[in-house]
Amino acid sequence: MAEDGGLASFGADLAAVARRSAMFVHRILKGAKPGALPVELPTRFEFVGNLRTAETLGVAVAPSVMARADAVIR
Repeated sequence: MAEDGGLASFGADLAAVARRSAMFVHRILKGAKPGALPVELPTRFEFVGNLRTAETLGVAVAPSVMARADAVIR
């Protein structure tokens, strides 16, 4: 959402989720029963901040917050 103009976004790393999903599809195609596969939660999350939007809104964002971001949009 931050890439589309939102102030910030925090969520699961979609590329990592897609890779894990592909592993489940592979197991199912090899004959595993879908109901027997474990449920997994994401382990990698991303935080993206948009300084351009913050400036437009007049919001001051602490440098320590942006230092922790995985990506910063300027």
